[in-house]
Amino acid sequence: MGIEIDVLNGDAAWKQAEPLLGAVWPPHVVAKLPWADVVFADADLRVLVRDDADEIVCHVGIFHREVSWDGRRMRAAGIGGVATRDDARRRGYASVALNAAIHTLREERSVDFALLFCEPRHAAFYIARGWKAFDGEIYAEQPDAGRVRFDAIAPHVHDLKRAPRQGVIDLCGLPW
Repeated sequence: MGIEIDVLNGDAAWKQAEPLLGAVWPPHVVAKLPWADVVFADADLRVLVRDDADEIVCHVGIFHREVSWDGRRMRAAGIGGVATRDDARRRGYASVALNAAIHTLREERSVDFALLFCEPRHAAFYIARGWKAFDGEIYAEQPDAGRVRFDAIAPHVHDLKRAPRQGVIDLCGLPW
């Protein structure tokens, strides 16, 4: 399996990522998901995995944010928009992309922990890759509602320096 991994500026790489994300989450599929009405942030960085035919088969978004955990400011990195093309699943692409994202964050040395949100059916995948369930409350901003409790999808954390396991995290902005 010959692959290429790129970590690119989020806005600049949007045109490359958009077809994959639209194919994995077309509007009729998103409409049935628990997060269908959520407004999400745009990624600061994008990990794009290309197969040996030079086609993008996997995407992971990276988000940088100062958050509040139990009233203390911390630097968090969000992981979101994890998507693998249907015909490329179960080949390790998502694991490679997640590893590249975590490696990028470790090299930056600027964040305390990584945080992602996933549906219960995907939790085992992330837990097998070192993510831990966050047992607490998450708050985020939504354009028409202001600050709201974000419980549409379950939070998981990954230690970079020190990840909280419980308490209250305020994303201080849109979720990812």
